[in-house]
Amino acid sequence: MHTREEKLAAFGRMLDVLETLRQQCPWDKKQTNESLRPNTIEETFELCDALMRGDTEEEQKELGDVLMHVCFYASIAQQQGQFDIADVCNALVDKLIYRHPHVYHPSQVGQAKPVPLSDMNSDERDELSVTKVLENWEQLKVREKGGNKTVLSGVPAALPSLIKAYRIQDKARNVGFDWEERRDVWHKVDEERHELQQELDRLDRLPETATTEEKAEARRMAEAELGDYLFSVINAARLYHLNPDNALEHTNQKFISRFNYVEQHSIRAGKPLTEMSLDEMDRLWDEAKQQERR
Repeated sequence: MHTREEKLAAFGRMLDVLETLRQQCPWDKKQTNESLRPNTIEETFELCDALMRGDTEEEQKELGDVLMHVCFYASIAQQQGQFDIADVCNALVDKLIYRHPHVYHPSQVGQAKPVPLSDMNSDERDELSVTKVLENWEQLKVREKGGNKTVLSGVPAALPSLIKAYRIQDKARNVGFDWEERRDVWHKVDEERHELQQELDRLDRLPETATTEEKAEARRMAEAELGDYLFSVINAARLYHLNPDNALEHTNQKFISRFNYVEQHSIRAGKPLTEMSLDEMDRLWDEAKQQERR
């Protein structure tokens, strides 16, 4: 691993290269926040994919791409006289210190007034649970100047729905809005599943003579109940410390692997999938599952 001095030198070298490119490369010179945004989203998802696969070589590469975008935005802001990368770093450090009164003394964050965690003695702080740290974090975010005005305002609107649901529930938990016993959540899951089933049954019972408006209303009600059911399942996953997004992605990859096995077999057999019976595909699917266990 590199020394601190080598790390700082590497960061400085990167900033030098980005500055040169911003001045001399035709493509880099014309980039704006708006033009870079789609690429940033793509790079972030590529990093997430590498992390899921545990590909350390790709992780290093994709982290570099994301870091480049962070510094690129700071460079654009610097040219517009708004802020620079030093302001970004300093603001981040100040925020981290302020939100960790159990690590840093309150005097290090100016006039901040942390919640009572900062009043604990050193032994008590050493025994501080992760749950208490997170609860304190949320309360500090609401208190800090320019911070979130409400607990849930800190959840980015652009997050994918599944991740957003998890974050909403997690933030509510940090201020005490949660199940007292996690096993109690299953009553809610069952309730929502039953309500979903009722709406799906209603869809099935719609007569062929139903109007377009009646069909749309039935689908809307079923969709609403499906959303409630999914939200309750995500809540259950959170309570059991399972990440639903990671779990679903693992299942996505598992399905892709098994389906590819079926498709490759159909290609070797010279028989298109569309001509295979469901029983044939199920047999190959089971073979794929057996391959995974070996």
